[in-house]
Amino acid sequence: MSALAEIQRQVMWNRLVAVVEEQAQIMIRTAFSTTVREAGDLSAGVFDLQGRMLAQAVTGTPGHVNSMMESVGHFLQKFPAATMQPGDHYITNDPWLATGHLHDLTVVTPAFRDGRLVALFANTAHIIDIGGLGFGPEARSVFEEGLYIPIVKCFERGQPNATFFDFIRAGSRLPVELEGDIYSLCACNEAGAARLAEMMAEFALETLDPLADFIFTSSLRATEAEIAKLPRGTFHAEIFSDGYETPVRLAAALSVGEATIEVDFTGTSGLSGRGINVPAPYCRAYAAFGIKVVVAPEIPNNWASLMPFRFAIPEGCILNAPRPWPVAVRHVIGQLLPDLMMGCLHQAVPARVTAEGSSALWNPPLRGGGSVSGQGGGNRRVPADFEVITFNSGGTGARATLDGLDGTAFPSGVRTMPVEATENAAPVVFWRKELRPDSAGAGRTRGGAGQIMEVAAKDDLEFAVNAIFDRIANAPRGRAGGADGATGAVALKSGERLRTKGFQIIPEGERLMLLLPGGGGMGDPAERDPALVARDVRDGLLSVAAARAAYKVVVAEDGTLDQRATAALRS
Repeated sequence: MSALAEIQRQVMWNRLVAVVEEQAQIMIRTAFSTTVREAGDLSAGVFDLQGRMLAQAVTGTPGHVNSMMESVGHFLQKFPAATMQPGDHYITNDPWLATGHLHDLTVVTPAFRDGRLVALFANTAHIIDIGGLGFGPEARSVFEEGLYIPIVKCFERGQPNATFFDFIRAGSRLPVELEGDIYSLCACNEAGAARLAEMMAEFALETLDPLADFIFTSSLRATEAEIAKLPRGTFHAEIFSDGYETPVRLAAALSVGEATIEVDFTGTSGLSGRGINVPAPYCRAYAAFGIKVVVAPEIPNNWASLMPFRFAIPEGCILNAPRPWPVAVRHVIGQLLPDLMMGCLHQAVPARVTAEGSSALWNPPLRGGGSVSGQGGGNRRVPADFEVITFNSGGTGARATLDGLDGTAFPSGVRTMPVEATENAAPVVFWRKELRPDSAGAGRTRGGAGQIMEVAAKDDLEFAVNAIFDRIANAPRGRAGGADGATGAVALKSGERLRTKGFQIIPEGERLMLLLPGGGGMGDPAERDPALVARDVRDGLLSVAAARAAYKVVVAEDGTLDQRATAALRS
């Protein structure tokens, strides 16, 4: 291939990424669910006719993108490409064929140019309600977790499947929002297909096959080259989740070969009787992400760039849940996997990894109304019916040369939802939402700070939370001498501790208090610049007492650094 032809294909590749990013942004602008519109809990991508992902949108979560990458092949098995027609849209929320739980809808749409099928567009979005027990860990099988949608047509040749939408509306507490989200998913795929047709016309492309070959060959070659730079060997790590019934151990042996990285999860805990189990595609999705951000972060994410990462997930372990085990909150376990991968890779390339962070989202589903309070009686007040989810995060782990990020989602990458958006969608009030002092793990570079949240229903009426929290019994660990981040906590404002997982009532007059974990630190805290410690005190992230105890830095109450006293304390 000539240099000019290679440059042209690189331009087309970049343009393809822009097409799918527009696809994702249209979904955000048109979605009904706040989880999509405000938090960006979604994915979007374009695939060749064999179901291989060519490009993904920049916006989106690794759990959605990397598991959706596997799902398109399942759609093609049910509806072969030769049977697809313009205006068709296919949908599923099957946890084992899509992205891991029933609250994710995945839609696949064929893209045509001059009447010929040239590509497939796919997207995934997390919707607020799909019926059943609601978003939470309480179910004992997937059948209790909500409406189970096999791979079906939701639109045929541009016409909605009326029977499908009848079932959808009847099965959800939020029928308008759910139907609106499905229309949004189909619309953004159609927009992507239209932009692709324009791009192909502009570059006089009859097929995407040559571009696909260029993308896959370049991506695979580049990824293998990065793997070849790593030291050979097998590296072991473990990480613990609070679990539901009992603590959960995740174990991994990561083997670096000449052109592949293989991970064996032997030693991981068995299945849970509650909905924290992880389907294998979701396990592969977050494990691959944890490797890729360390080994080959600059290489675009697609089918070929992930091909060298291979996983052995034992049957019967919590990372390989079979049907019909409950999986609704698989993210609680699955989002710990990047930290586990980095625990392995820290032994090979320590400068590239982060310390452990808060990891799993703190996204409490809140509910109020008759389903929580009953019909009421006497002077007892009952709030209006509502169902809402708010996405929040603790701190990320420290990096080798930079502090962790405060109140930022990693590895999911979703945005923290503004409290105003949640208060507008449901009768709830956020009385506090602020960074949590002394939650960041100390180190040469410190972890990110967690958050403090105080939540109530309007007028302090009774409501419920379906708790899905972690990192409460197991702190995010520091690396290379860094201190652990603070553990989280769930309580009533009166001080009574709540369970970290499961449906619980917040009584009238009470408020829900959430203390989100902080990220672990990196390196010896004594090596941290005292001026940075004093800055954290001034910013309210660190108390004077903690500055002295953790860093041996003396800071006045006004944040002024006492250099003489600090030097004496550190000597």
